[in-house]
Amino acid sequence: MVSVNRDALTERILAGERISADDAFELYHWPLEELGALANARRDLAKAKSYGGRGREIVTYIVDRNINYTNVCNVYCKFCAFYRTERDEDHYVLSFEQIDQKLDELSAAGGVQILMQGGHHPKLPFQWYIDLLRHIREKYPHINVHGFSPPEFQHFAETFQMPLPKVISEFKKAGLGSIPGGGGEILVDRVRQKISPLKINSDRWLEVMQVAHELGLKSSATMMFGHVETIEDRIEHLRRIRDQQDRSGGFTAFICWTFQPQHTVLKVKHPTGVSEYLRTQALARIFLDNIENVQSSWVTQGPGIGQIALRYGANDFGSVMMEENVVSSAGTTFRLNATEIESLIQDAGYEARRRNNWYKLLN
Repeated sequence: MVSVNRDALTERILAGERISADDAFELYHWPLEELGALANARRDLAKAKSYGGRGREIVTYIVDRNINYTNVCNVYCKFCAFYRTERDEDHYVLSFEQIDQKLDELSAAGGVQILMQGGHHPKLPFQWYIDLLRHIREKYPHINVHGFSPPEFQHFAETFQMPLPKVISEFKKAGLGSIPGGGGEILVDRVRQKISPLKINSDRWLEVMQVAHELGLKSSATMMFGHVETIEDRIEHLRRIRDQQDRSGGFTAFICWTFQPQHTVLKVKHPTGVSEYLRTQALARIFLDNIENVQSSWVTQGPGIGQIALRYGANDFGSVMMEENVVSSAGTTFRLNATEIESLIQDAGYEARRRNNWYKLLN
């Protein structure tokens, strides 16, 4: 690694300049509070002009619901405790009536979005997805469908023998509003081969984002860390996200969270702690100079740490998330309602505001 001048690097960060991978590796080893302060400064720079110039004071959140339309999956990721095969007694595909019930509950709570993802079901036909999206759009026009991660889209393209742009375009026409960043894990193929050998590689994950952004769909970017990756792998992941944003400009936010090992095949000697989570989020905020929003991950870290993360680069508290199945399957079960989220944001010294998927304020 190249030697980095500490004072000069600090000045560049405070000035909002882009840092290199070598800079990021150096930063990772700085004291946590110092790194957090720099990330907070970059947060303020990123949000200074938003919301009528009040972006520094505001922390946003969204009222939405996770809907996992099926738990049937044929990629068997070692870090996942949610998937089932068709041979398992508790495998399912939700009916449209079951999905309607969930959407009715979300609407009653003032929700504006569903995060809809499933496993790689080998037998659901193309028309099933199109009919589902049209049904939701017609019956619940106020609900944005933030759905189908990049691995799902690559699975659809292969299963339906359709070009990827055609699949995404047809989903958009039927009612898809945006794409979540699921399945990113670590965008280093050596790591992916160890934890999810049957899932798409990093280039194909990025390909979905490129195509989606070209078609006018926004998406989030994510990172799941704290398993078999190195610090250099995390930085490489961030570099690939930043480079993709330079190319296509469609990422609205970045969210990172720690691997939850309790009920999974993949095991680690020492689960990732709070300081490592805060350090990684802070580093991401500084490195990802072209992504305006960073979400704190109270779903895996707990409400208190999610609150502290607001001083380590985050400007968003994520989602009320009326339903969550994947992380909770691995053993983590934190829940918050809108009132609790607003209280946590206000107690941290910020103004709590609801938003939509595109970070427009709703109240």
